[in-house]
Amino acid sequence: MIYSYVRQIPSLVSLVGQQRDILSFALTRGLDIDKEVMEYASKNLPIEDRGEFETFLQSMSSDDSVVVSNLSIFSDKLEEIIKVINCMLSRGIGVWVANSQILLDEDTKMVEIFPLLNDLREAQKQKTNQIGRPKGSKSNSKFDIYQAEIINFLNSGMSVSAIARELGVSRSSLKDYIQSRDIKTLLAGEWVDIKSNNHRGLDNVVLICPFEKEKKKLKVS
Repeated sequence: MIYSYVRQIPSLVSLVGQQRDILSFALTRGLDIDKEVMEYASKNLPIEDRGEFETFLQSMSSDDSVVVSNLSIFSDKLEEIIKVINCMLSRGIGVWVANSQILLDEDTKMVEIFPLLNDLREAQKQKTNQIGRPKGSKSNSKFDIYQAEIINFLNSGMSVSAIARELGVSRSSLKDYIQSRDIKTLLAGEWVDIKSNNHRGLDNVVLICPFEKEKKKLKVS
């Protein structure tokens, strides 16, 4: 099975941008994506706190593969990226990296991996020295912890007004959030290249949402 993996946290570029990179790469390589994995979090968590993501890693089988737009999507920490890659390759799982046009698998030589890791080191240094948020990143929102629910509600045909009533929030604020996160674009499949007719909803999407504790705290308060 071939998975695409995209991740949304405030410091990363949009899901739509990641999806475009993956789709373009898949089209040129003749890859058919079986399932899309979307991970949502309201902040950048250490990998030890991303239990659902690690469960996903462990659920994959030998001969499965994952497509990402770039390796930094897995984590912003080099040691965590290495951990993820080791986990996958040691279990016979391939990692397609769209921006590097490369497949990492058990036959990949270390001399091919080192340049990727060096590029990540340089990117991290630049990010450390950067003032303000990275270009294309999104600021935190109180709606982030409800994002998966909002997507599912919209996918089921609920209106923004009905969703706002369900969540007990302002309709105008919710509408602004949906527009800022390109959620309707995701559902409509408008990010899909015109060469592809595979417009889809969420039937083939795995949602990873590691913020249930935050949601409970918010409701209690």
